[in-house]
Amino acid sequence: MRLFGTDGIRGITGQDLTADLATKLGNVAGSLLCEESDKVVIGRDTRGSGEMLENALTEGFVRQGIEVIKLGVIPTPAIAYITGKLGAVLGIVISASHNPSEYNGIKFFNSNGVK
Repeated sequence: MRLFGTDGIRGITGQDLTADLATKLGNVAGSLLCEESDKVVIGRDTRGSGEMLENALTEGFVRQGIEVIKLGVIPTPAIAYITGKLGAVLGIVISASHNPSEYNGIKFFNSNGVK
């Protein structure tokens, strides 16, 4: 199984990409890339698994004392813009782009909105 690719993490939801994995990812990203009281923004596309992954990522970040701003359903380019506009240290979009509906993915943007 290969999760990490050229544009974030992608996999079949519930098989490769689970709530447990997303929570661990939020926890590790929060501990390595953020400092306590930093904020991250999370947005998603309309896939059915998006809200579950958003909640799981949020749980991991919150465990590290990171403020999470959930933007809900939002286009990927808007995450890049809003990350910088709100002064967040990370922007995350949950989307598998053009892949079939059973897939989902997690993409990270830095504080300047760059992948």
